[in-house]
Amino acid sequence: MRTELDELVEFLHHGNTQIRQIACENLVGYSSSKPEIFKRHQLLPIQDLKLLVRDYTPIATNALTILVNLSGDQEVLDKLAGDDAFLETLLLKVTGNKERNADGISMLLANFGKSEKLKKLLTLKRRSAEPVSNSLYAIDQLMDCFVKGADGTLNRYSNYDYLSYLFADLSKLEEGRAYFTTRQDYDGVVPVTKLTVFTEHTSTIRRRGVASTLKNVAFDIPFHSTLFSEDEANILPYILLPIMGPEEYSEEDTADMLPDLQLLPPDKQRESDASIIVTHLETLLLLTTTREGRDKLRAVSVYPVIREVHIHVNDDDVREACDRLVQVIMRDEEDEAKTLAPQGLDEEQKVVELF
Repeated sequence: MRTELDELVEFLHHGNTQIRQIACENLVGYSSSKPEIFKRHQLLPIQDLKLLVRDYTPIATNALTILVNLSGDQEVLDKLAGDDAFLETLLLKVTGNKERNADGISMLLANFGKSEKLKKLLTLKRRSAEPVSNSLYAIDQLMDCFVKGADGTLNRYSNYDYLSYLFADLSKLEEGRAYFTTRQDYDGVVPVTKLTVFTEHTSTIRRRGVASTLKNVAFDIPFHSTLFSEDEANILPYILLPIMGPEEYSEEDTADMLPDLQLLPPDKQRESDASIIVTHLETLLLLTTTREGRDKLRAVSVYPVIREVHIHVNDDDVREACDRLVQVIMRDEEDEAKTLAPQGLDEEQKVVELF
C-alpha cells in the first residue's frame, strides 16, 4: 500500500523544480531515520538523487546530504562509487573553485573511500581542472583542492577538509601508499609532504585525516628514510609538535631535541583530540620498525616528549600508546633476540590502520 512517504520519494524526479526542492527538503531527515525508503525499485531513488546533484544549488545541497547519509549502506555505496559517470560529475564540481557544494561533495567522496571500487581514483585521468590544478589525474586534482583550499582560500564556500578522510582510506591500500610516497611529475613534489603542515591546523577533521594518512604511509618501511630526511618529508617535527604542550624541559632533555621543538612558547597547546594523539604515537611506533628508526628517535630525545604526554594527558589509550613506544625506544638493542617484525610490531603491539 502506497503511503505519503512513498509519493514524496517519487517526487524526486518530478518535472517541476519547486516540487523537487520540497521533496528533497522533506526527505533529508528520513535518510537517517528510514533509509530503506530510498532502496525501493532497485534503488531508483538513488538514481534520482544522483541526477539532483547536478540540479540548482538548494536541491543539490539536500541531495548530497541524503546521499552522504545513505552511503553508509554497502549496497548504496557500491551503486554510487561504481558509477563512473557520477564520479566524473562529482569531480567536475568539486574541482570548480566556485562550487557552493564542494564540502558536501568532499564528504561524499570521503565515504566513497570505504568502497574497493574507488581504487580507480588513483589512476583516473580526466579533463584539466585549471586553475585549481594543472595535473590531468583526479587524485592530484583532489590533493591540490585540499592543499590550496584550506581556510577557504581556493573556494570561499568550501574548505575541503573531508578530503583528508578520503586520503586516509586510500593510504590503507598498497597502491595508495605508492602514490603518497612517489614524487609526482606535474609538480615535482612527494604528495605526503603536502599534508604534514596540517597536523596543527584548526580543523579537527583535517588534523584527524592527515594524521591517519601519515600513519598509514609509515607502514611503507622503505620510505622511512625519506620520512626522516630533513631535506624531504622531515616528518618528525610535524608528528611531535602537536603532542607537545607548555611543559618546560631541562637542558639535558632539550640538548638533542629537534630545533623546532626547542624554546616553545609558554602558551603552546597540545592536540586536544586524544584519538589524534594516539595516531601520532602509533606513527612513531611504526617508525621504530627498523634499527635506523629506533636510533633516530633516541638521537633526537623523543623520550622526554612521550614522558610528558603520559603525565599530562588523562586518557587510557594515550597512556597505553606511550607505554608501548617507550618500551621500544628505551630497550637495550644488545639484549634483543630479534628485530621487530616487518609489520612493525609483535602480536600484542600491532596497530591497525585508521578509517
